[in-house]
Amino acid sequence: MFWYNDEIEPLESKLVLPKGQKPRLLLYGSSSLRLWDEFANAFPEFEVVNQAFGGSTSAACCWFFKRLVPQWHPDLLIFYAGDNDLGEGRHPEEVFICFKYLMILIDQHCGKIPVTFISIKPSIVRQDLINSIKFTNSIVRKEIELFHPNCTFVNIFDSMSQTDNKEILFEEDGLHLSANGYEVWRKQLKEQFLDTFMG
Repeated sequence: MFWYNDEIEPLESKLVLPKGQKPRLLLYGSSSLRLWDEFANAFPEFEVVNQAFGGSTSAACCWFFKRLVPQWHPDLLIFYAGDNDLGEGRHPEEVFICFKYLMILIDQHCGKIPVTFISIKPSIVRQDLINSIKFTNSIVRKEIELFHPNCTFVNIFDSMSQTDNKEILFEEDGLHLSANGYEVWRKQLKEQFLDTFMG
């Protein structure tokens, strides 16, 4: 995991500020969250901390969790990973196992805070993996519904798949999200998770 150090060390050394009046929302996972520069503006009711790192896999998120997350004492956590695992040839079951371990880490170090798992997106460049993406989403969703009442499965897969012109949701690389893609995510996160948290 040493190849992540250039991204991990700056995140690890970030100044942890005292919690303000707003609930602290921590983003954790891969570049789909790391590159969401407008997240704080989209959800001004939260104090947003972005601890996501580029290229991360589910396994890497578990490996670096203790170095990047607990010190922030988040009130809620948004997680996105698994995309790169499948892209590197790993199996859905490996993503599933890492998700289960991550939930253990969150419970141990952050308590029973509200957590959301954002479904793996249907990237244009990874259409050959679409069945693996669907299967991964389905087994993680079932696990959440059966065993994790503090976790919400946010389904962005269907919304993105049903868009008439899917190309507008992605940058030219067909992998990273455009402003249009992030708007789909914003809407689904708000409707399926954050509105419920704010009551």
